[in-house]
Amino acid sequence: MTSNLISSIELNQKLNEKTLVLSSRQMNWNGIFVEQYQDPLNSREVEFPATSSHWLALSMGPPAHLTQKGSDRLHESIIQKGDSVLVPAGQLSYWCRRGGICDSLHIRLKPELIEQIAEASEIDPKRIDFVNCFAQQDLQLHQIAMLLFAELQSDGVMGRLYIESLTQVLVIHLLRHYSIVTQPITSENRSLTRTQLQQAIDYIHTHLDRDLSLAELASVINISPTYFASLFKQATGISPYQYVIRQRVERAKVMLSKTDLTIADIALQVGFSSQSHLTQHFKRFTGMTPKQIR
Repeated sequence: MTSNLISSIELNQKLNEKTLVLSSRQMNWNGIFVEQYQDPLNSREVEFPATSSHWLALSMGPPAHLTQKGSDRLHESIIQKGDSVLVPAGQLSYWCRRGGICDSLHIRLKPELIEQIAEASEIDPKRIDFVNCFAQQDLQLHQIAMLLFAELQSDGVMGRLYIESLTQVLVIHLLRHYSIVTQPITSENRSLTRTQLQQAIDYIHTHLDRDLSLAELASVINISPTYFASLFKQATGISPYQYVIRQRVERAKVMLSKTDLTIADIALQVGFSSQSHLTQHFKRFTGMTPKQIR
């Protein structure tokens, strides 16, 4: 990347801070930046220099006429709710919106994160080339984005491991559908040894009360976070995040029957952010609430 690319902070200033509703900038999410903007103006024209991150924008508001101009392209369409626009890092763009109050979700991804996940998926990072997409209707992409938006609205209640898992799903989806990569995304030729898997599981059980991250778990067996997530799921059939949630529920069940601690205290001791967070997952896995078990 050249030095004249603008950063996420500079892009925020371009977007106009007055329109910013929610931001993940204080949550320290690894390699991903999520923000919601609402622009009360019915029309707007703005020019963006090339950014240092890949930029994904999803419309959450009423239809509006949108034009995007670049050095070698012109896109024009009526943007509907759920439509997405992807601008790869390093691309200049000019935007013009006519009509409709703008409500949009912006997701920016650092190229280094894309490269890490590509390598773990046995893709040569040098062969990654995202393409500019305009007014794309992609249900799966929209669902992932809305899960990220829900976590942004809750101030990160589900924890770092959840966000990192969502981020990996998002990046792999983009690699599959929005890049010219032709190599298969697979980790079939690699696996965790029985010892490595047991070390990771033991660490999870020992530190269940912590806000665990993929980087922390991967460091236990000295492999990259992206490799760890893929190989852990290959070995257990579920993602690290789902495994951790299940273990927290199981430990809570034991504590509910064998201790006199309040449900709120139990929730915190097994790693949930609150009693309601525990109840949500407890009912999903057991069909009952903690109060019913007790």
